[in-house]
Amino acid sequence: MRDVRDVTFAEDASTVHTGTAPRAMATLRNLAIGLLRTLGADNIAKTTRAICDQPERALPLLGITNNPGTEGT
Repeated sequence: MRDVRDVTFAEDASTVHTGTAPRAMATLRNLAIGLLRTLGADNIAKTTRAICDQPERALPLLGITNNPGTEGT
């Protein structure tokens, strides 16, 4: 039997439900999904599980590195 997990982006579990916070969380979720699709991910749920298991893989997708001297590149 496969291990089945629900993938959420924490806006459902958030206690902030007023103002613009839900809209901001939805925007960030859509940005993440759009980025993954642009990079060629066919299965968004599988890709987000892989990134959750290895979060250090997410930052290079956004162009963020831990290399000194690469600011602005």
